[in-house]
Amino acid sequence: MKKSVKKALKFIGWALLLLLLVFAIQVWRNWDTIQRTMLGGLKVYETEAPAMPPGIQRPAILVFSKTNGFRHEEAIPVANALFETFAKDNGWGYFQTENGAAFSPEILSRFDAVIFNNVSGDVFTADQRAAFQQFLVSGGGYVGIHAAGDNSHEAWPWYVDQVIGTHWIGHPIDPQFQKATVHIEDRIHAASAQLPDRLVRTDEWYSFDKSPRKEGISVLATLDESTYDPGSMFGTDLAMGKDHPIVWSRCVGEGRALYSAMGHQPTAFAEPEYRQMLLGATNWVLRKAGEGCNGSATNIEDEVSAQPAQ
Repeated sequence: MKKSVKKALKFIGWALLLLLLVFAIQVWRNWDTIQRTMLGGLKVYETEAPAMPPGIQRPAILVFSKTNGFRHEEAIPVANALFETFAKDNGWGYFQTENGAAFSPEILSRFDAVIFNNVSGDVFTADQRAAFQQFLVSGGGYVGIHAAGDNSHEAWPWYVDQVIGTHWIGHPIDPQFQKATVHIEDRIHAASAQLPDRLVRTDEWYSFDKSPRKEGISVLATLDESTYDPGSMFGTDLAMGKDHPIVWSRCVGEGRALYSAMGHQPTAFAEPEYRQMLLGATNWVLRKAGEGCNGSATNIEDEVSAQPAQ
């Protein structure tokens, strides 16, 4: 074999070794993300509850941001801070955690609503799922943001079908973030009544296998697909057509639930209109504003103020 050929083979060998080394380093650096997004998610389940403050003012919100799936690293802390501000400004109790063991009947009894702040993945044990389900159907409140409605929750059919009400199929890839127009459809609901007729904003726009619109679900806002390119994701056509809900609410038993597919980027939580929507949403699930699940206007401020702090 000629020396030049041996030299070339040696060079190729070292180049391949270098590429393998670079690849291994990248896998090591991104192993958490790979597990979350490509290997079925993390399997982290807490069994010891977080230490709770001795007194929590009512009404109270529990802000939950655990992620066993993709983690919105930048958006989560900004949204947590926003809900803490809401609580301070409105005199609500507030507790934030990523510990699924906080979802026990005893702890949930101290709260009036839970906020799923970009929660992703299979985050609860069977007992924790049951505790949340009982909390909601018995009259608790729920606000879900963005990833709280993605496909990482498919292992929990009750949550997907009875809380979210439709199945996530994807979001645009190229480009991932696009400016689009959101039409405010419901001019009465506490979450949307104060908003302009339309919002022009940038987000990672979710698509679903079908519109959640049906009896018992109130669509508050829809996405105008003529103002952006839904495209496809891994061969799945993401266009939903003229009826592409992006924010909706429903009652689950005696409880109130509202889901917003918006909120991937931290900048969303600095937008005055989106902040107003989330504040109105929280007031609604706390039963401080709007129509109740029995169709009557409700306000439980006097009711909860009479309850002693636990």
